[in-house]
Amino acid sequence: MNAIFAKRSVAVAGGPVLGIETSCDETGVAVYDTARGLLAHTLYSQIRMHAEYGGVVPELASRDHVRKLMPLVRETLGRAGLGVTDLAGVAYTAGPGLVGALLVGAAAARALAWALGVPAIGVHHMEGHLLAPLLEDATLAPPFVALLVSGGHSMLIEVSAIGRYRLLGDTLDDAAGEAFDKTAKLMGLPYPGGPALARLAQTGREGVFRFARPMTDRPGLDFSFSGLKTQVLLAWQASDRSEQTKADVARAFEEAIVDTLVSKCRRALAATAAATLVVAGGVGANQRLRAQLVQAGAQHGYRVAFPRLEFCTDNGAMIALAGALRLAAGQHAPAAIQVRPRWPLEELPPLHAA
Repeated sequence: MNAIFAKRSVAVAGGPVLGIETSCDETGVAVYDTARGLLAHTLYSQIRMHAEYGGVVPELASRDHVRKLMPLVRETLGRAGLGVTDLAGVAYTAGPGLVGALLVGAAAARALAWALGVPAIGVHHMEGHLLAPLLEDATLAPPFVALLVSGGHSMLIEVSAIGRYRLLGDTLDDAAGEAFDKTAKLMGLPYPGGPALARLAQTGREGVFRFARPMTDRPGLDFSFSGLKTQVLLAWQASDRSEQTKADVARAFEEAIVDTLVSKCRRALAATAAATLVVAGGVGANQRLRAQLVQAGAQHGYRVAFPRLEFCTDNGAMIALAGALRLAAGQHAPAAIQVRPRWPLEELPPLHAA
């Protein structure tokens, strides 16, 4: 079994689980109970701090997690009406992510769990995103196809059971969210660029620009957005660079990303014969993407499930949920503080033994 996981002789018999998320630039804390659902959650974003530098500075991110984490834990427990001694377990993001930021959450979680005498578990960040729609609908269950789309990932996953994942398609270069951010930066939009570009695209005119839908003209489910980014750069440099042109380019870029993601999702559903598509990750908050996926689902007869907007980006609730499920299945982390900045999702053990 993966070193992040170990097996307990007795499964955790329910109760509140504290979730801690510190993989990048947001400090998220939540309490989840498998019987009662999400009890409370809080989130602190470092966006304003990193905006000065135009991107995340790992050392600053780690230091800010140190400052903010324990006050957020106290606040979250207060919102839930709980004390630390009411906790049945602690879950924390063990990877992927920035190693320093991950270590802050892992060290705090392990120390708290040791002091309370309760189990702790390291959660895979992308599994947290994948399971986030269960926060909205506890009846949602595999099999389904998951589109995990964020600043660092563009992945299609076949989910036959929780913990049983098969990678169908991955990004070959820039992830969709990364392409959003880089394209926004080349057009001079403020940090964080992806949301700024999506807002600008709402005022763009249809059909003024058109960009390629990368890798939709060939078989397969992989993604590649670096060429699209280059197309946008050339179009922008050759334009009059007016504010309206900027909006028109943003709209055409967003349409190209969304059309590509929708096309690949349809292929994945057809290849697996799944009837449900789960969409998660920061780009899952994009309104054009959500609308077109829902429309495609209605046309082609499959269900589409999203988390609410606040749970698309990094948050503690998804970590508390994923951790609670694995703790209830009898899994926990060994005493050593371990994180994995790189961690293939397919390496996770199944939730239950076959």
